[in-house]
Amino acid sequence: MSSDRLPRLLALVPYLMSHPGAQVPEVAQLFGLSEKQLVDDLQLVWMCGLPGHTPGDLIDVSWDGGEITIENAETIARPLKLGVDEASALLVALRMLDELPEFEGRDVLSRVIAKLEQAAGDGAAAVSSQVQVEVGAAPGAHSVITDATRRRRRLSLHYYVPGRDEITPREVDPMRVVVVDGRHYLEGWCYRAEAMRMFRLDRIVEVDVLDVAANPPAEAEPMDVTEGVFRPSDSDELVELEVTAAGRWVAEYYPCEEIVELGEGRLRVSLRARDQSWLVRLALRLGDSGRVLSPASLADRVAETAKAALANYDSVA
Repeated sequence: MSSDRLPRLLALVPYLMSHPGAQVPEVAQLFGLSEKQLVDDLQLVWMCGLPGHTPGDLIDVSWDGGEITIENAETIARPLKLGVDEASALLVALRMLDELPEFEGRDVLSRVIAKLEQAAGDGAAAVSSQVQVEVGAAPGAHSVITDATRRRRRLSLHYYVPGRDEITPREVDPMRVVVVDGRHYLEGWCYRAEAMRMFRLDRIVEVDVLDVAANPPAEAEPMDVTEGVFRPSDSDELVELEVTAAGRWVAEYYPCEEIVELGEGRLRVSLRARDQSWLVRLALRLGDSGRVLSPASLADRVAETAKAALANYDSVA
């Protein structure tokens, strides 16, 4: 695909400029290509260059006898470098990986982070050092839950429910730990709900392993998470939002019952929610790129919450 080929070509030209006389077989092996794929790339490079497209503007490359020579490519001879935003995002992700209790090979990871910081320069290191990733789970929760799931032991949890802003006690027979959309979840039979439930690990504030064998009922079945964790039902409240082009991501991130194009990039989306709390946060996050069409009670809650937040700024001033 062109999306794969372009970065490869941008890396191939600087490599060939710094390795005159490189052989087709060794370059193909280095880039993970067949010799035919490499020759196809070289044929494309031969047609690239500066605007004007005269012989003096195009890159001159040949591979007669298997030896690659390249000339007139000085304008793109420098290797690609990460931008400050790209390097910062990568550093933050690596540091988050280092926080996962099940991750092995921290010595290697530390060396990678150090090399990336050195290569990225002071700008990226300064930006990324201001971002601290905190996993809100109880210390060691991930390893405790994973071990209890493997040994089939019942768990006692204290779980934060953001929709009600409360911490609830649960007893759960764990069945598996899964990763969905980059987040870890414990799935198991919850005796409080008397049903299967998914628990985000970063919302488990306390966990203990009970001296009881996990024994979920026969009807307990793992859910299909290929399309995400949330599964709306017909009994959930139907909500309509109108979003601008800047808010179209809502239709991609959440399961919508209806999506209507309104022109100029705007959408009307209909979705269902079990409670309005997360929808209030969603509406505030959208800001002027979205508005609540219905129900009126949700629009009122969003307006009240926004006014309360602005009042906090006024009190500080």
